[in-house]
Amino acid sequence: MPALKLRLLLALSILLGTILPHHVSAKIDRRAVVARYAPSRTGTIDFSNLTTPMQVGNGNFAFGADPTGLQTILPFAIMSSWGLKNDSLPPNRTQADVDDYRGVSWLNHGRPVQYDFGGDPLIEQWLISNPNRVNLGRVGLALLSDNGSAVEISAGDLSNVDQRLDLWTGNLSGAFELGGQPVAVETFCAQDSDTIGVTVSSPLLEHGKLGVFLDFPWNDGANKFSAPFVGVFNQTTNHTTALSTTGLGKNVRAQIAHTMNLATFFTSVGGSAFNITRDSPQAHRYTIRPGGTGSQFSLALSYSPEKPSSIPSNEDVIQSSVGEWEKYWTTTGFVDVATGSTDERAEELQRRIILSRYLMRVNEAGDTPPQESGLVNDGWYGKFHMEMYFWHCAHWALWNNWDLLHRSSSIYSRFLPSSIARAQVQQGWPAGARWPKMTDPTGRSSPGDINNLLIWEQPHPLVFATYERRAVPAGQSAHAVLVKWRPVVQATADWMAAFAWWNASSGVYDIGPPMYVVAEDTSPNVTRNPAFELAYWRYGLGLAETWMRELGEDVPDAWTHVRENLAELPVENGTYAVYEGIPSDFWTTPAFINDHPALVGLYGWLPETPGLNIATANLTTQKVWTTWNISNCWGWDFPMLAMSAARLGEPEKAIEWLLHPLFQFDDIGMPIGGVRVPTPYFPGSGALLYSIAMMAEGWDGSTGHAPGFPTDRWEVQFEGLAKAL
Repeated sequence: MPALKLRLLLALSILLGTILPHHVSAKIDRRAVVARYAPSRTGTIDFSNLTTPMQVGNGNFAFGADPTGLQTILPFAIMSSWGLKNDSLPPNRTQADVDDYRGVSWLNHGRPVQYDFGGDPLIEQWLISNPNRVNLGRVGLALLSDNGSAVEISAGDLSNVDQRLDLWTGNLSGAFELGGQPVAVETFCAQDSDTIGVTVSSPLLEHGKLGVFLDFPWNDGANKFSAPFVGVFNQTTNHTTALSTTGLGKNVRAQIAHTMNLATFFTSVGGSAFNITRDSPQAHRYTIRPGGTGSQFSLALSYSPEKPSSIPSNEDVIQSSVGEWEKYWTTTGFVDVATGSTDERAEELQRRIILSRYLMRVNEAGDTPPQESGLVNDGWYGKFHMEMYFWHCAHWALWNNWDLLHRSSSIYSRFLPSSIARAQVQQGWPAGARWPKMTDPTGRSSPGDINNLLIWEQPHPLVFATYERRAVPAGQSAHAVLVKWRPVVQATADWMAAFAWWNASSGVYDIGPPMYVVAEDTSPNVTRNPAFELAYWRYGLGLAETWMRELGEDVPDAWTHVRENLAELPVENGTYAVYEGIPSDFWTTPAFINDHPALVGLYGWLPETPGLNIATANLTTQKVWTTWNISNCWGWDFPMLAMSAARLGEPEKAIEWLLHPLFQFDDIGMPIGGVRVPTPYFPGSGALLYSIAMMAEGWDGSTGHAPGFPTDRWEVQFEGLAKAL
């Protein structure tokens, strides 16, 4: 009997192996997958060609290192979500001029609307470029001469360089030889404070030949983009630094106050015993000399906008980093497309997934929406863009990183009062909140016609709210989430309904003009009923109505009337058109097919919305594939194209878009900006992760395992994801 049972079990296992889907597998070995893609820079390194740093960080704060493990050779940045400052006002202007700034007033279908552009040009530019994000400083190694003076280390002094990043623990290491002697550096970042822990090991320390320098740059809003480096170190008279070594917080041995105009930032230093001196009264460079004669030296460097009462020790920093990174990798979403796949492209796609997951946790998990380049360098003066918030952070919802998303999604509640004032007081709308486009932690809208006339950021909070509602476990009450988001949902939809205007001649509600489309490349004064924005408007109002019904409240009649009577999506020659009334030859007019191809977002990024014809959407997408100037596409365009292909049942095409030659990630996973913007351009990473989760877990109405991936030569394993809308 035992032998018979064994034969029966073997037969059953063989039978099950033939009928069960091939994706059924054991739990993913997450650590092994993550370790496989740990980045490294080794051997003979041309420092002059390095434009991106390896980083450690916590979402609100990041430290970028060159291959020495610090910033010894290259002045990569130390950046934060809170480190912003204002420049001096323009000549002959006062704060009253800033407070009283007014732009032009345009008629919007009989209603005068005052915008934030067209006012005093000096004040306008100041408001665009302020506040600007700063580089908090630089930390590097210095050789110490026999007389104790610091000698700068150059790239030519190094040999056998070996830089590595342990993604699982957040350990950034740099090893090299200096003057024939080995040097090793390990750098971690605390996850509960803006502190790095640095450990230096070398025989040079035993002989008093190796120290650490701190340097502080001047920062201002003179340049829209500051990349690959932020700030300048030779304009020393523009700012001040002051060293304190007494009366400091717990674990703080020294503190440097760095003041630029009216903003002061503090660098607090703890760790092993040391002496610190200023290199010269004119410089903002300080040298730290270890106090002992051992071969190892450690520091904790903490950055803050105020003097801290205490800072963590180096050991605390390491413990925080190791514990939180392991939690991040093990407790939320994970995708493995490489282990079981035979398609040679799977390896590169997996590399991008893992490195993007790391870099987004470092750069894009802060208390405010991230700027386009995260915490690497500055773009658009370091400000963030609310229309891009979806691409930066919506992926957190699908990967179930709600602790990280909650940090920044509260921005809508924080910005609600100023957005209501913008809509109803400044612009004269009868109801609602008008969300800003380009802004900063104060919520003030930056001047500019595009910044004022773009509208596709408006429905975003309705999507974020809906994802949070869907994340409530089955059987648990969603009442707290519904109540939490209610004011934002109400004000968002109120303005959307108010913005639509009743066209008596056609008997429908139109949106625009004036307005800009997603691609920002049409004339705002003729742009009416753009296809993507119309679909998003209708969809968003529907989400708001559902929200009120779940709360047991009446749905405002205006929302329903506008949603049910919005203009139909514009069609031209059998395909959807960018906007109603666009010239019929727009498919062959370069000006209209040269930027973000939002037409594919009608069915891909967005689900099937009321009034959408899937066949027409398919024809439109196919037309984009063959006609659009893809050479001018960038960043999130390619994942958006992939999502459209996936929903339309073209998974092979989806993979092609995600690995398109113009959608590149560098050796450490930074998304390359290309000819349009500097590297990194993180909306590309966020969109990649959103599309991967959607293609793996699926979307509402999808069927089968990993419906967005090909079945031939691809084996996709995933855990802990949520479906896309």
